[in-house]
Amino acid sequence: MAMNLRTIGRALRAPLRFLKDLGRPQRSRAATAKSASVRTSAPATSRTGVGAGTGAGALTGTYPGDFRGTATIRYSPSPDGRPDPGEVVWTWVPYEEDHSRGKDRPVLLVGSHGRYLLGLMLTSKDHDGHPRGRRDYVDIGTGPWDRQWRPSEAKLDRVLQIHAADIRREGAILDRGQFFLVADALRQLRGWK
Repeated sequence: MAMNLRTIGRALRAPLRFLKDLGRPQRSRAATAKSASVRTSAPATSRTGVGAGTGAGALTGTYPGDFRGTATIRYSPSPDGRPDPGEVVWTWVPYEEDHSRGKDRPVLLVGSHGRYLLGLMLTSKDHDGHPRGRRDYVDIGTGPWDRQWRPSEAKLDRVLQIHAADIRREGAILDRGQFFLVADALRQLRGWK
């Protein structure tokens, strides 16, 4: 029987969520069901509700804004059901121009800052032909984070701050070589370590 990281992650998440929920105050059955359906849903279109902390696609709190400083790049993926740098995950990403709106999309985790994971949006749109795109995007190839296995690029000019609880599902572990292409570009463009 072949098992992939997503299957292992799901198997580990259920008991961890159960233990985590033991210490939380009880919520209504409808709210719990709604929360569970959001976490396991496939990528969706635009959603709202960032600040509210409720509703489909909502974050656990207010989006803290994009990360503007420098950080240390880490590659430490682990198939333990928790999101780690070096993994491609799905999460709700606020639009750059309006943080109250956004959509679910794949994100490459590259490090952490305080209680937040730092991530780069992935896109299947090719930016190699655009003069600015060559500097702001890095090709990372294909992977299971895209259902159609289209080639993806990591967007370097925007670093997202993501709370681990806002991650919907794991996509894959990015190959070490591809990850370090992104890391080198972040070092050059943003001065990261």
